[in-house]
Amino acid sequence: MKRQMTGAQMVVQALKDQGVDTVFGYPGGAVLPIYDEIFLQNDIRHILVRHEQGAVHAAEGYARSTGKPGVVLVTSGPGATNAVTGLTDALLDSIPIVVLTGQVATFLIGTDGFQEADTVGITRPCTKHNWLVKDTERLSETIHQAFHVATSGRPGPVLIDIPKDVQFAEGSYVEKPKAKISHYKPRMKADIEQVQDLVALIEKAERPVFYTGGGVINSGPGASQLLRELVDGTGFPVTSTLMGLGAYPASGKNWLGMLGMHGLYEANLAMHGCDLMINLGARFDDRITGKVEAFSPGSHKVHVDIDPSSINKVIRVDLPIIGDIAHVLEDVLKVWKSRGRKTNTAAVRQWWSRIDEWKSANCLNYTPSDTTIKPQYALERLEALTKGHDRYIATEVGQHQMWAAQFLGFEEPNRWMTSGGLGTMGYGFPASIGVQIAHPDALVINVAGEASWLMNMQEMGTAVQYRLPVKQFILNNERLGMVRQWQELMHGERYSQSWSEALPDFVKLAEAFGAKGILCKDPKDLDDAIMEMIEYDGPVIFDCLVEKHENCFPMIPSGKAHNEILLGAEAEAFVGGGALV
Repeated sequence: MKRQMTGAQMVVQALKDQGVDTVFGYPGGAVLPIYDEIFLQNDIRHILVRHEQGAVHAAEGYARSTGKPGVVLVTSGPGATNAVTGLTDALLDSIPIVVLTGQVATFLIGTDGFQEADTVGITRPCTKHNWLVKDTERLSETIHQAFHVATSGRPGPVLIDIPKDVQFAEGSYVEKPKAKISHYKPRMKADIEQVQDLVALIEKAERPVFYTGGGVINSGPGASQLLRELVDGTGFPVTSTLMGLGAYPASGKNWLGMLGMHGLYEANLAMHGCDLMINLGARFDDRITGKVEAFSPGSHKVHVDIDPSSINKVIRVDLPIIGDIAHVLEDVLKVWKSRGRKTNTAAVRQWWSRIDEWKSANCLNYTPSDTTIKPQYALERLEALTKGHDRYIATEVGQHQMWAAQFLGFEEPNRWMTSGGLGTMGYGFPASIGVQIAHPDALVINVAGEASWLMNMQEMGTAVQYRLPVKQFILNNERLGMVRQWQELMHGERYSQSWSEALPDFVKLAEAFGAKGILCKDPKDLDDAIMEMIEYDGPVIFDCLVEKHENCFPMIPSGKAHNEILLGAEAEAFVGGGALV
């Protein structure tokens, strides 16, 4: 016999049935019935953020660090529209999010009622799928479908718009096992003939490279383990996109570092010069490919992805393989082992000799200073002093984000939270809150720039309210650093609006919220200040004053090929003398 309950009760019951333990949200009139039901139970924890954008980013941090879907509850109108940036961010980075929005009563839809917006229309381009539920009888099944869609295949955000009268009305609750979700079944296993074709290419390749992306991490920890086994078994070099960091350990002997616009010299030149590129769960985005016509010109390209729409979308490939990364890697390993674990050993050894020459350029070289903290030095010291901890890193967006990707090492998946595709300033702070909620005993650090951090600074209220010991490590150059760098290099040093003349005192700001503030501007004091930040049992804003005009290198200018890479003066001098390009 089906249970009768109100729509609001259905929402809470469905979340419980889906195993949800945390909801990030902000109440308003159109969701008060649901908030009333949240008040009447103790199984689901609600985290009150200070802005709906912060709620979605927090849910992203929770999802990325746990592998479970993040859940958001916001009201109609501005509550829903404030969530759009987070939804788009999650869509581009394939993060599973379920957003529940309130809506005006069904009989008011289309009348321009108070706090009414066409939420389904607005969010259609920035969700994997969305629903407007006008009948309480269909609500519970729709919620179960939403979780299935968000977490199956290529993960992504979904949204359910729930009118207020649907929340009040009664209907029949459909249990999770009985929900009809069979209409969406992404393909998990690849064609075995294609797997055999890939193994044949692996056996013959002379200059191979594994190009890995966030899809490896999204496939689960098993995929990362299988990747490590295949890389170590073949001896092939492996690189990663920004979103894929941690899928293969940074300490691994085959690791080339990140590739792309601010990727490492050796990673980019290996991609340019390889004869076999095996793309695992990456989408050939423009930060990686640069000039499409000149992208890895002599290579045989293989693309493994669970999303058919990603295949041949940007780069035409020679061998497309549709399937879940973990399943495909499992089959590749089985076939490769059964055929004798063969590789072109002599040629691969020569390939590594060439890569080692590129590595010797030491492309991350920078000139240290005794008087000013260089941002690279700040991150080197942060890495050295925190790498032994149970550590999770979030970032904002800009130069600091790229330096963090270059100088921080990740040994495991799900330890790195950053906005890749959308490049959302203001992402990192709320994301770090979501991570800390999911991992209360871990060391969670948000590497930030002062401009990006200010975009969602109000979430300090959330951190303090829930006693979350998140650390905000701000590399403060008093500039919009990446904008300023591009203006210097590409726009004739015309620094249009790339600095602020009214920055807050971050120590006083922290204290105003009831948190701890730390200021550091002398390299000699940096280690002690970082340890003070780590050891403080509460939220910290660390204001690290760094060199104002440091540029982030390597850098591939927009629209250029991988071998047209700009290096800093220190590395350039070395490369010029050694003729390594």
